[in-house]
Amino acid sequence: QVQLVESGGGLVLAGGSLRLSCAASRTIFSINVMGWYRQAPGKQRELVATMRNGGSTNYADSVKGRFTISRDNAKNTVVLQMNSLKPEDTAVYYCNADGARWADGAGLRISSVWGQGTQVTVSS
Repeated sequence: QVQLVESGGGLVLAGGSLRLSCAASRTIFSINVMGWYRQAPGKQRELVATMRNGGSTNYADSVKGRFTISRDNAKNTVVLQMNSLKPEDTAVYYCNADGARWADGAGLRISSVWGQGTQVTVSS
């Protein structure tokens, strides 16, 4: 089964920290870009941070200096460390694996895979 499993969401006071983790199933043997997106109520899903397998990163302007993304290419895991959280960071956070590769009965598959989402709530 091809999937991403997220953990680490929750409720935190403004100024606090949370750490989100995401692990790809073992059926996925490589991933080009791993990252995090979020969707607040009534808003479109937006990029938070991504990291290529070569190490380059991309952050939304709103989280620069507060969030840090890291990944383990060998384990196909990605972590988002979120510090100095603000109420406007409240959203469902989704892990994404772009350019994920796996094999099934039909051969090699390359596609984008999404996690189920984890709620992050920051109270003021």
